[in-house]
Amino acid sequence: MRVLTAQPAGAGAESFVSEHLMAEPVERSDAVLVRRSQAGDTRAFGELVERYMRRAYYGALGLVGSPDDAMDLSQEAFARAFRFRDKLDPDRPFYAWLYQILRRLCFNFVRDRRNNRRKLTAAAPYLVGLASARHSGANPDKALERSEARRRVRAAIESLSDRDREVLVLKEFEGLRYREIAELVGIPIGTVMSRLYEARRRLAAALEERS
Repeated sequence: MRVLTAQPAGAGAESFVSEHLMAEPVERSDAVLVRRSQAGDTRAFGELVERYMRRAYYGALGLVGSPDDAMDLSQEAFARAFRFRDKLDPDRPFYAWLYQILRRLCFNFVRDRRNNRRKLTAAAPYLVGLASARHSGANPDKALERSEARRRVRAAIESLSDRDREVLVLKEFEGLRYREIAELVGIPIGTVMSRLYEARRRLAAALEERS
């Protein structure tokens, strides 16, 4: 005769749930999300946007200097990535592909801004500093000094070439390693190091001129 062993109520269900929870990854990989978005799953692409929007925004901010423009450009980069998602190899890192779109948008934006001379007036940083000091109760003179210092740094960074500014932003603002920069930009590590050296040297010279 077969003896049936009694199990606590719900034990089988708990085991089933536990097994499936362990089998289901907590976070789906980029490759899985890319494949699903290519199959028409817009929510999968939305997960990619949520995953990389902050990084894309700060990458654009370092290149163009304006928070509003950085937000517009990072959103446009995602829009173009979605439009051309079928061209993406799922086995290729998603952000590396997105960054190529983003950097082109930023470089074109900066060139257009230079050509059309659509820059903030020299008085703008002072006005921002005064408003900030007024609302915070800080010393207006010190606020203006900080605002002017930021303006000089931003102007010095903008005076760099696209390629010098890019490696400087990726290293100093995003904190990437040389290998990571090389992979994103598509150049050898030695080239990254030499460009970064030149970028720092030229930035120091530009700041000296503006001091």
